[in-house]
Amino acid sequence: MSESRENWGSKIGLILAMAGNAVGLGNFWRFPYIAASNGGGAFMIPYFFALIVIGIPVMLVEWSIGRYGGKYGHGTLGPMMYLQAKQAMKPKKAIIVGALCGMIAFGVTILVNSYYNHIIGWSLGFAFNSLTGGYNADPGGFFASYIQDPKNLVFWVISLLFLALAVMKGIQKGIESWAKIMMPVLYVFGIILGIRALTLGAPVHPDWSSLAGLNFIWNPDFSQLSWQSAIAAAGQIFFTLSLGMGIIHNYASYLQPDEDIVTASVATISLNEFAEVILGGTAVIPIAYAFLGPEGIKGSIGLAFMALPNVFSTMTGGGIFGAMWFLLLFFAGITSAIAMYNYLVALLEEDAGIERKKGAWIVFVGYLIVGLPIALESILTQSANLVYFTEVDNWIGNYLLIVLGLIEIIVIGWCVKDRALDEMNRGGLWKVPKWFFRLFHQFLTPVTIITFLVFFTRDYWIAGNFKVVPSYISEIPEFAIWVNLARAVVFGVLLIGFIQSYKSIKSKYKDEIDSNEVKE
Repeated sequence: MSESRENWGSKIGLILAMAGNAVGLGNFWRFPYIAASNGGGAFMIPYFFALIVIGIPVMLVEWSIGRYGGKYGHGTLGPMMYLQAKQAMKPKKAIIVGALCGMIAFGVTILVNSYYNHIIGWSLGFAFNSLTGGYNADPGGFFASYIQDPKNLVFWVISLLFLALAVMKGIQKGIESWAKIMMPVLYVFGIILGIRALTLGAPVHPDWSSLAGLNFIWNPDFSQLSWQSAIAAAGQIFFTLSLGMGIIHNYASYLQPDEDIVTASVATISLNEFAEVILGGTAVIPIAYAFLGPEGIKGSIGLAFMALPNVFSTMTGGGIFGAMWFLLLFFAGITSAIAMYNYLVALLEEDAGIERKKGAWIVFVGYLIVGLPIALESILTQSANLVYFTEVDNWIGNYLLIVLGLIEIIVIGWCVKDRALDEMNRGGLWKVPKWFFRLFHQFLTPVTIITFLVFFTRDYWIAGNFKVVPSYISEIPEFAIWVNLARAVVFGVLLIGFIQSYKSIKSKYKDEIDSNEVKE
């Protein structure tokens, strides 16, 4: 058993912090353009299928792994997965499983925040410019000039400082306290924007009403269903619920040993889906549809930071509503980024004995370093192509998150089996039925995830995106250097993560591993 560790101060604080972890930029930035680009209402069919078949089972697994690991003093994924795997295999094999999972969690928490923190900074900067009218002269082109100007990096640094100061105060006084403020404000802003969206009418074109936008997202056109929309839906579920990152495990490690994780998992998913489907789908898509039409609402960064500023610059009260939108993005991003930041601080505490405040500043410097390529690409090339950003996001969102979820579900469903179910149900008001565990954790969930990986890899290979000059930059081949720099950084971070996780597990369970026998 571990020495005493900090725990969550209240049930509501836990739920809001966990919901804040899940409710992030994926809900308000990523979901609207992913849904719009994959058929609108047709996308929602595989989306809800993936939520039930992948999201709920993997969420339950990650909560149970985290709570169990916290009982032994672990806040990071490598040692946690070692404890799980050694229940069904020899320690020398279990350490490889743990090191692989720790490697991915280490990589994701560093690499996601390398660009995620920039988006948070952009959101803060655009909120400021909404209030001051900074982008009104050229709303569509303002984003490119914004990211090419080194002065605007100040908003990125401010965002990082905010994260550092929040995390160094600890679980209760830092993360939990800020979640209790930010999450209610986020929902209030989302509801106000949703109400405004539904009262816009058709300001540009008679067929482009906000209600038509609502119909676009909720009335499925079955002819739009495709493997691509199913693959996109599965990837969105991992991203929006923060699965496959190691951060749910980290937050769950601060639970009491008999805390009800089934109820907490359901509450977390419900709050996330309310934010994503109800607020994101009701606010962003109808507003964009009313001003931009069915084609104008498609596009990643373009929707949030290029198209919507056009909308706010012409909307009555647009400065206020624009500031609300970008502050909503800022709050959503911060509540998720805090979880990734805390994971790395916990790693330094657990493995290097570094005090939390000092660890928070070390991570701050680390994020400045890994975030530099995002800034430098735009500044040095004077373009808004964001090729480095795109390549890193491809590897994380389409591979690393999903592979980690697959390893977890196989270890829990096929190695630990009924002991995992007992741990999942410990202290629960609601219980996961054995039939659910058998059907989902042992069959449907792993099969669905494997299918997703196979089809995405096939499509990505056919499209030619594994090449030195991938197809998606075929018209700008001079940017291939940024693609390959991104790949080198991803590989390097993963290599460091594997070595770190392996050494961490070995140092904690040296005698057990050397003897190759499990000691309970």
